[in-house]
Parts: sequence; C-alpha cells; structure tokens
Amino acid sequence: MASHRKPRQRPLSGPAVRTAATTLALAGAATATAFEGVSQAEPRQSPAQVAADVDRLYEEAEAATERYNGAKEKADEAERELTGLRDEAARRTDRLNTARTALGSLAAGQYRSGSLGPAVQLAMAEDPQEYLERAAFLSRTGDRTAAEVASVRAQLDQVAKVREKASGRLADLRGRRDELAETKALVEGRLAGAKRLLAKLTAEERAAYEARSAPSTVTAAGAPAGAVSPAGLRTTTPAPADGSRAARAIAFAHGAIGKPYVWGATGPGSFDCSGLTQAAWRAAGVSLPRTTYTQINAGRRVARDQLAPGDLVFFYSGVTHVGLYIGNGQMIHAPRPGSTVRVAPVDSMPWAGASRPA
Repeated sequence: MASHRKPRQRPLSGPAVRTAATTLALAGAATATAFEGVSQAEPRQSPAQVAADVDRLYEEAEAATERYNGAKEKADEAERELTGLRDEAARRTDRLNTARTALGSLAAGQYRSGSLGPAVQLAMAEDPQEYLERAAFLSRTGDRTAAEVASVRAQLDQVAKVREKASGRLADLRGRRDELAETKALVEGRLAGAKRLLAKLTAEERAAYEARSAPSTVTAAGAPAGAVSPAGLRTTTPAPADGSRAARAIAFAHGAIGKPYVWGATGPGSFDCSGLTQAAWRAAGVSLPRTTYTQINAGRRVARDQLAPGDLVFFYSGVTHVGLYIGNGQMIHAPRPGSTVRVAPVDSMPWAGASRPA
C-alpha cells in the first residue's frame, strides 16, 4: 500500500526560499507601479487644446453673464415696483385712517343728537323753526354718512388689492434673487475653470493665447490702422464725425478703450459686452435694453453687407456677445474677463446678426 501513497513535497528552504521571495516582490512592485501609472497618469493637453477649452468656458461664462444681466434687470424692476406699491399702500392707508376718523366723529355726533325722538325734540325746542332746519341738516348728514361709509369700504378694498399686488411682487423679487445667485455661481465657476486651465500653460503659451485677441492699433481719426477687410464687408465707410447719434456712440466707445472687462458691469470704469454698447448708445441719447438677446431686437435689423458705423454686431448662436461696429470691418467690444475694451475684426467670432438702434 505504501507504493500507492502520494510522495510528500519537501518545503523550500535556504537559497530557494530567498529566490522565490525576491521574484514575488519584484513582480508585485511592477504590478503596483503599473496600476499606479494607470490611475495617476494624466495626459497633458496641448496648448491648442487648452486654448479651445478656455474659449469654450469663456463663451459659457458670457452666456451666463447675459442671463445674469437679464435676471438682474427684472429683479431691479420688481424692486422698484415693490417700493412704489408699498408707498402707494402707505398713502392709501393714511387716507383710509383719515376717512375712518371723520366717519367716527360724524357717527358719534349723530348718536348724541339722536338720543331723543324727533317729536320730543320738536316739543322741547325753544325755536321750532330752528329745529326743523337742524332736522333737515341731519337728514343731509345721514346721506353724507352713507357716502362716507361707502368711501371707507372702497378704500379698504383698494388697500387690500395694493397689498396683495405688493405681496406677489415680493415673491417674484425673491425668485429673481435666487436666480441671480445661481447664475452668478455658474459664471464664477466657468471663470475659475478657465483660470485653472490657463495656469497649466507656460508664460510663453499664455502670451500666445492672449496675443490672439490683442487690440488693433487705432489711428487718431478713429479708423484702425492697416485694417484688412473681411469678406462681405464694405471698407469705404469711415467712422462718422458729424455729431450724429452713431458718431456720439462711437466716440464714447473709443473713450472706453483700455478699460477692463468685468462681467455685469455697465461703466464708467469697467464694462461687459452689452454694458458697453448700452452705455455708448446712452451717451448718444438712445436707451437700449440690458442684454445681447434684447439689444438685437431693439432696432432695425441690418444685413452684414449693409453695416454702417454705430450698428450693433452680434455673435455666437445664442446671441451672447455684442460689439459696436466702427467701419472698415472693425468693431469696439469688451471681449471677456481678463481683457480690456478694444478694437477687433468683426470676423473674429461666429456671426449672429446686426441691428441699427433707432
């Protein structure tokens, strides 16, 4: 039976044990290194990829900025209306209280004079004619009392309606403020993301990125020096200097060149894109709405090949950017955070449309 038993395996010992242990340790280290490389390795984006991502984040931030501007405009309007309604409610309440006091005095007087019956009052009167005259007056006073009561009731209804309207406007204002906070967080998140991406670039790479949108050289006459006309744009239209509204708007925009872009800003020290165009045309005596997507409908729409200095030019599919056309295929605009108001070619961004303020 011993011949059928499985032979016992002798355990490893000595040099064999050390060799096996070393082999396993090296294999484990290699495996760990491989997994660590897979989990931690992050391919470095090329400068072009970083620039594309930064551009996308800036575009999303600008779109959110315009939504913020629209929500803020509506919130400001709701706040002004709420203040007006509260003032109106206070005035109506004062008038109501005055009417109530007068009605109370009238009722008290009637009560005192009416404590005796008319026949007794007539019998006791020293001068019956005087009593009859007083009775006629009291009759008229009764009519007036009814009118006063009706007036108080009407004023109560009016005050209640004004207060109800103010309550609705307050709820709307709170909703607008919540929307503002959410949109502000979205803008700041996109800008922080762009900042983190730019930080990955070398100084030379960042300089190259900034150079893409560097301001053009502008002559004293206001026309870009050496401007090259994009296809489809007229190049013979000079910036007006005739005192027209368009000329005044362009003069304001020229005066803003070099001022920083700050999202949500409308001047005088900083601007976002629609804040600049709104301020420029305000200086010309024309009131424009606050956002890009409302400004494009504020005037007469014009074709790209019919642009004239002073026209508003819009970009991107969501109409999220605007500039002020100054002729020769150039515009003045506030590009994005970290930049300044500058002159740039109209064809430097995706075209969306143009309008001419009235």
